[in-house]
Amino acid sequence: MPIIAIDPGNVQSGYCVIDQKTLRPLEFGKIDNEELLKVLNEAFAEEWLAYYQYWIGAQVIEGPMRTSIQGEFMKHAKEELEHAEWLAVRIIQLGGTPILNPADWEKTASCKYLAPEDPFDVTLLRQNLDSERCAIKRYQQICDMCWGKDFETFHISRKILHEELDHEQDWEDFLQDIKTGAQYAKNKQPSDKAE
Repeated sequence: MPIIAIDPGNVQSGYCVIDQKTLRPLEFGKIDNEELLKVLNEAFAEEWLAYYQYWIGAQVIEGPMRTSIQGEFMKHAKEELEHAEWLAVRIIQLGGTPILNPADWEKTASCKYLAPEDPFDVTLLRQNLDSERCAIKRYQQICDMCWGKDFETFHISRKILHEELDHEQDWEDFLQDIKTGAQYAKNKQPSDKAE
């Protein structure tokens, strides 16, 4: 049975699978922590922006599905904040520093903050769906980067990726329900013809 050795170093993180009998390496891999810390800080900034996008959206939302969606926005805001906390801890464990100035979040993030300038529920759902799809790409990138090299960061990013996929599905379901409801209402309109 092979032995696995993991080195979460400050410059590089790596692993080595060692043959238990011969103590010779069978397989190894490494990841540059500087590049990983850059990507993790980008994700950290994106999570803070996502948190605020959900939180402020819940405050200003309007439309027929407002009360249902408002609660989901608050739930998702809490989860995005939790993701930021997990990323901050991991960044520190790897010898880095999470972005300290909120003014730098938008400069650093690839997944941008979308202000709820039109607070209609469908508009906000579409904005958040776009944001979740960007986040899914980000965490797939981190998973790919860390697979077989940094097990802890891979585990964290995979867990966040799973939640982001759930968020995407939530917004797709809401949008489909609204579309179905509108179509049903349209079909149930009384006809203009006299009987």
